[in-house]
Amino acid sequence: MLAALSMCVATGCSGSSSAATAKPTRTPPAPSVPFDAKNPATWTLPIQGYLPSDSVKAQISQAKKQLVGDCMKTFGFSWSPAPDLPKIGGKTLVDWRYGIHDMALAKKRGYKPDADDQAAYDKAMNDGAADETIGEADSHMLDGSGPKTVNGIKVPEGGCLGQADRRIDAQATQTNTAQQISSQTFIQSKSASRVVKAFAAWSACMKGKGYNYAAPLDASDDPRFASPDVTPEEIATATADIGCRDKTNVAKIWFDAETDLQSKAIESKAEQLEQESNALDAAVKKAADVVAGTR
Repeated sequence: MLAALSMCVATGCSGSSSAATAKPTRTPPAPSVPFDAKNPATWTLPIQGYLPSDSVKAQISQAKKQLVGDCMKTFGFSWSPAPDLPKIGGKTLVDWRYGIHDMALAKKRGYKPDADDQAAYDKAMNDGAADETIGEADSHMLDGSGPKTVNGIKVPEGGCLGQADRRIDAQATQTNTAQQISSQTFIQSKSASRVVKAFAAWSACMKGKGYNYAAPLDASDDPRFASPDVTPEEIATATADIGCRDKTNVAKIWFDAETDLQSKAIESKAEQLEQESNALDAAVKKAADVVAGTR
């Protein structure tokens, strides 16, 4: 399955850092397309070297489903995993992090995702993608909330889901320190002087077009555009928004500021981040063994 290798490709594995030097050793994953200063979907932030990639999360999820299915069969139950929930909106961490940027899509959908993506997401939700217990199985067997023995066999702590989580350490995908850095630097970057200036320039541009918003995400978060329906007003606002984004280069300025903040945060939390990454690597190896049938 080449699972361990795919993990290193996705997260940029390298030698472990020591607590003494506390030097960050991981690099962000390479984007699937070449870097384009005008396309945020091609940008990567430093913290992405410490966050589980989509392929890694899918791999661990596949192993977990396989383990749960095997466990349920032991107790005589049939179980079907929920369908995967497809991505909607931004396709990468950075894609829509600073707002929309696709003028062709905005002319059709305003601030909303592609119509086909939305339809696929809605269908998966209707089919139970948000419900991990979908299928014919007794949900009590999944979470261990029912009888402690079934058919004379002891139910594992936390049910079949709990057992699967322990076998592959699925919790390793949470990477709490990395997630915290990602959230904090996004908030902190809004106060960086160059970002404040860029916001002011974007706001002035929008005001010249008849729109009164202080910051780029204020426009997309406008309650008037919360309805599933795409209105002409939303399309007009979104296209004006992108025009001002292009004129002021606000997204790239924002991204550069957050990149600097993340680099500093990573250095200060290097030891914790490396521990999380090592745990994630181990989980990926366990998941690969499960999928390959070598567990």
